[in-house]
Amino acid sequence: MRNLGDSANEVAALRNAINAGVLPGPRIYTAGKPIGSTGGHADPTDGYRDNLAGDPGPDEGIINSPDEGIKAVREHYKKGDDVIKIMPSGGVLDQSSSGDNSQLTLEEIKAIVSTAHDYGFAVAAHAHGAEGIRRAVVGGVDSIEHGTYMDEADMKLMKEHGTWYVPTIIAGDFVAQKAKIPGFYPPQVQAKAAAIGPLILGTAGRAYKAGVKIAFGTDAGVYPHGDNAHEFELMVQAGMPTMFALQAATTHAAELLKHDKDIGSISAGKFADLVAVPGNPVDDISLMKKVSFVMKEGVVYKRDGKTVEAIP
Repeated sequence: MRNLGDSANEVAALRNAINAGVLPGPRIYTAGKPIGSTGGHADPTDGYRDNLAGDPGPDEGIINSPDEGIKAVREHYKKGDDVIKIMPSGGVLDQSSSGDNSQLTLEEIKAIVSTAHDYGFAVAAHAHGAEGIRRAVVGGVDSIEHGTYMDEADMKLMKEHGTWYVPTIIAGDFVAQKAKIPGFYPPQVQAKAAAIGPLILGTAGRAYKAGVKIAFGTDAGVYPHGDNAHEFELMVQAGMPTMFALQAATTHAAELLKHDKDIGSISAGKFADLVAVPGNPVDDISLMKKVSFVMKEGVVYKRDGKTVEAIP
C-alpha cells in the first residue's frame, strides 16, 4: 500500500507496528503530510476562521520558498516516511475556490524533488491543472496523480522524462456522482467536483493511447474504503486492456515505488506477496473485487475467501 497523506504520521506508526509483528497488515510505504503552499490543497487550515487558522509552516507540510521546501523534505526524513507527496495544483475536496490553479513555483518543486531524491524518496505530485502538471514534470517528480487537465504537451513531457501517471479514476467518478446530490458537498467543493470528476476517465484513456507510463492508484479515502478494486473496471472502461490494468497494479506500481527488485512480480528472490481471485481476471476484470487468497512474504492470511490464522 502506498499512502499519500495523513495528518500526523499515523500510517507510519501503523507500518512500524506491522513490521514489528505487533499486528498483521499490508506492506506500507507512506508519505506522511503532503507538502503544499499556504492556502493550497495541502493546507489543513483552509476554511478555518482567522483566530484558529494560524500560520502552518514546513513542519506541517506548508512551504512558501525553495528553502522551506528543502526543510519540509528533511522533516519527512526525520520522521521516517517512505515517499514524498506534493501539491503543485489545487484540489477538489478542500475549501479553496480552485481545483486546478498552480500552487507551487517551479523553483519550489525543483528544490523539493532534488532534496527528496538525495534522501532516496520517490515524489508523487497531486496535480489537476495542465500548468501544475508541466511544472511538476519539469521539476523532476516521479508521478502525477489525477492529471485531470493533462494535455498533449504534458503527455509528451511525461514520456520524455519517464514520469508515471496514476489516474485514480475511481475518485473522479465518485465525486462526480456525489456532486449531483444537493448538499452533499459545500458549494465550492460541489462546483469543483462537478467540473473535475467526470474528466479523469477520458484523460486516462488518452494518456494510455499516448504511451504514458501508468501505475494503479485509487485515492482511497475520497470514497468508502473497500471499493478500491473498482478502479480496475474503470481503467478497462477507459480503454486499457485487462492485462495492462493488472500490470499497472503489480509490475508498474513496484517500479514506481522503486521496489521492483523485491515486489511486483513472482520470481526467485522476491517477497512472496500474492493475491488470488476465483477465476481469470484477464477474462473478467470485475473478479479483482473478489479476492479469495492473500499471502504476504510466504504467510497465508486469507484462503477460500476466509481470514485464517497466519499459516507459514
